[in-house]
Amino acid sequence: MRVGVGSGNPVKRRAVERVLESSRGADLADECSENPTTVTVESVPVSSGVSEQPTGHAETVAGAENRADAVLEAGAYDLGIGIEGGVAGFDGADGFFLVMWAVVSDGSRTSRGAGPSLELPTDIATRIASGEELGPVMDDVLDAEGVARRGGAAGALTSGRVDRADALATAVAGALGPFVSDLY
Repeated sequence: MRVGVGSGNPVKRRAVERVLESSRGADLADECSENPTTVTVESVPVSSGVSEQPTGHAETVAGAENRADAVLEAGAYDLGIGIEGGVAGFDGADGFFLVMWAVVSDGSRTSRGAGPSLELPTDIATRIASGEELGPVMDDVLDAEGVARRGGAAGALTSGRVDRADALATAVAGALGPFVSDLY
């Protein structure tokens, strides 16, 4: 089974690998592949088709959908997985939140899942609202480079209690639901 992750970011690939390496990943391989013992995960750098900093759930989901579709168009993959991080508000809650969405598609079925949401500190949210992108803002705030390719904002905002790859893996696992559960 060939699985393409619509990004060159190693954290997104690692998130998919974590889900597929779990005991439940075997169920997915059994369901989707004639040879369930061989599962390969490949990074497929594709465009999200949305802004560099998706704002709102609709734009973030659209970016993940575009990535999953682009993976399937790019090669002979059994599954295309798109993962997109964005910032969004929630009815009933003040402020901006870091949000994570994943989309899984096999070309005929498409499913979506969300990861955890973390409230952004006011100073960071203000910079995002003025048009800056979260990754570079986090690099600036932390005086570091490449935060998005390591622990991400999720890791920084929780002092490492939420690892970015694990948070994204939650979204991927949710999107895999229809591919592994008889409840759909």
